[in-house]
Amino acid sequence: MNFITFREKLKDFHIFSTNDIKMIAPAFFSQRLVEWQKKGYIRKIIRNYYVFSGTEADEHLLFLTANKIYKPSYVSFETALAYYGLIPENVYLVTSASTRKTYVFNTPLGKFSYNSLKKSLFFGYKPIRYGKENFLIATAEKALLDYLYINAHIKTMGDIAELRLNRDAARDMVRLPVLDEYSHRFGSKTLEKKTGILKEYFKNA
Repeated sequence: MNFITFREKLKDFHIFSTNDIKMIAPAFFSQRLVEWQKKGYIRKIIRNYYVFSGTEADEHLLFLTANKIYKPSYVSFETALAYYGLIPENVYLVTSASTRKTYVFNTPLGKFSYNSLKKSLFFGYKPIRYGKENFLIATAEKALLDYLYINAHIKTMGDIAELRLNRDAARDMVRLPVLDEYSHRFGSKTLEKKTGILKEYFKNA
């Protein structure tokens, strides 16, 4: 298979894996990937994952990449909070939740960090369409709770104030009944206490 045919067959993939290639071309000769990297046609992200050279690494591509290279996972914590305008944007790191072990990838596209959550806490995310694919990202409420849950040092109103959360954005994005429901599902009295402090912080804006 020549590169033009290869690219046409994978045109709907923003990021593609060796498994994706096998689905469309079971007899594909993997050495071609090495050749095409040397020619600058494709770029390797991590083992078995690639993008076409010239692909713009926009926000949505990074989120889709985060989902794909470490499964199961969804974008959450600081990255999701920035996506919703609740904190300033951080362009250097994409943070995600996963049921697998905590891990960090440094790749040519950027740095991807994963915090481990137990399976019962793997909820509260939604799909967002990107081309012909979807990426998963926490809702605003779940991103806040995930962040408070893994950051044990956040305990007081002062600690929450230091996060400099955008309270105007929170009024538009954060559904308090959903925040309460999700907080209860964590089964953590500590988190429920933090949730109460967070609600008070938003209320006193």
